[in-house]
Amino acid sequence: MRVSVIVCAFNEAHYLPACLHSLLSQTRLPDEIVVVNNASTDATGAVARAIPGITVVDEPRKGLVIAREAGRRASTGDLLAYVDADCRVPPVWLERVVARLGQRPAAVAVTGPYRFYDWDLLGRALIRLYDVLVAPPTHALVHRVLGLGAVLYGGNFAVRREALAAIGGFDCSIEFHGEDTNLGRRLTPVGRVELAGECWVWTSARRYRAMGKRQVFGLYVRNFWSEILRHRPSDRTHVDVRA
Repeated sequence: MRVSVIVCAFNEAHYLPACLHSLLSQTRLPDEIVVVNNASTDATGAVARAIPGITVVDEPRKGLVIAREAGRRASTGDLLAYVDADCRVPPVWLERVVARLGQRPAAVAVTGPYRFYDWDLLGRALIRLYDVLVAPPTHALVHRVLGLGAVLYGGNFAVRREALAAIGGFDCSIEFHGEDTNLGRRLTPVGRVELAGECWVWTSARRYRAMGKRQVFGLYVRNFWSEILRHRPSDRTHVDVRA
């Protein structure tokens, strides 16, 4: 299985190097790493090009989902793995992702939770409770029992190319929030989405720190259920939390 890892980056010159070096340190190396430089006005493109082995695609139209689709079209892998630019993946991350899909041929995608490298203890504890007590039963209910969708972490997932092509790629009409749930919902009729706790990644809590825990939790909950039940996100705009 040829694996492409795709990193979508808008003004991520500060976070991007750690992300890319963690991808280049995998026990199972990606066959290609594609950075989508999404209308950045900082040095994101130059930072990515300075690291050997990185393919940079310049996408002038700003938008996370537009960037995800540009990465799909530019990459060549059979499996497309997406991580956010502020993520840092542990050395065995890709090995675990590939193994999970290899063990379950009927699965079309795999996703894993986040752990935060720059958040307070309360925030980390709340997220761990969510990962153990909330996400798995919610995923089991909406995906396996009701067949309505899936829990899918937008900054940490991998999907088979043919499955993504079967649903027409990403829905570029979505502004920002709800794009991950939209993808999980549309993939559900095609095959199984695996929620794999062992496939976790480190990421930044900058949105929680900028907006507050309660507001962000509420944001994610209402957009998840709006997409599952109404087939569209509830929020049409988002707060840019970059410095």
